[in-house]
Amino acid sequence: MPETPTHPNWTELVEDGALPVQVLASRDLTVGKRTVRTDRLQMPSGHQFEELYRPRGPEAVFVLPVTPDGQVVLLREYRHPVRMVMTGTVAGTLEDGEEIFPAAVRELREEAGGVAGEWVALPAFYPNASFSGAVYYAFIAFDVQLGEANLMPDETIERLVLPAPEAYRRLRAGEIHDAPSSLVMWHALSELQRRGFLA
Repeated sequence: MPETPTHPNWTELVEDGALPVQVLASRDLTVGKRTVRTDRLQMPSGHQFEELYRPRGPEAVFVLPVTPDGQVVLLREYRHPVRMVMTGTVAGTLEDGEEIFPAAVRELREEAGGVAGEWVALPAFYPNASFSGAVYYAFIAFDVQLGEANLMPDETIERLVLPAPEAYRRLRAGEIHDAPSSLVMWHALSELQRRGFLA
């Protein structure tokens, strides 16, 4: 496996030392593979309220694959909560005990049938900090050789291999509706420009 890439902002995604609220009680609720937590909180004023959220921690990886000739690999995948097929990057959740970078390598292979020659870490981010403490980690995979995808039985994915300018035309036109995928593409823009794949 290639050397593990990291991004400087990954060390910034830690809890603040002093919290402006007091946690009076916590309770975890697990449904399937998802856990949500409800906390009873108290403000300095004494006001108490309940907060329902997903606990913090690494949850998913996002990968923007780029072939040696500058083609960007995007995926079209059915997303049931919104009842539509959406275009986005390679993405997936970490398996129990899995590290971030091996998860990215695995997802690229499974969803796009890709193997990368070089990896660049992008900034990590909280996709919805008002409800979730989940951290999403992002990468660009360069020199990607494409083979056969190894999809899960519940996945319906179509691979799109597009010239980088066309992929970014779609991004600018608002055709990439998946917010984390859009953010990953924006974070990747300067590196793609630096390497001459985009003007």
